[in-house]
Amino acid sequence: MSTVGASEAKTHLAALLDKVEAGEEVTITRHGRPVAKLSPINGGKDIASAKAAATALTALRRSIAARNHPPFTAAELDDYRREGRR
Repeated sequence: MSTVGASEAKTHLAALLDKVEAGEEVTITRHGRPVAKLSPINGGKDIASAKAAATALTALRRSIAARNHPPFTAAELDDYRREGRR
């Protein structure tokens, strides 16, 4: 999260909106006091988290393949999904 003064926010609004669109939150201050927060409406694009998740899934797939584990059945997948909701 970044913090900018009101004057700077006014001058660089387009750049701040680009940051917010990319998933960052921006706090706007007046005389050093926080008065507003810009945040993504839909959670933004968290590219770093998406890449980390893809890497983890790839590693999991490779570890399963290395153990010659047969593919999961639909019932097994449902069980695993339910376990994750506890």
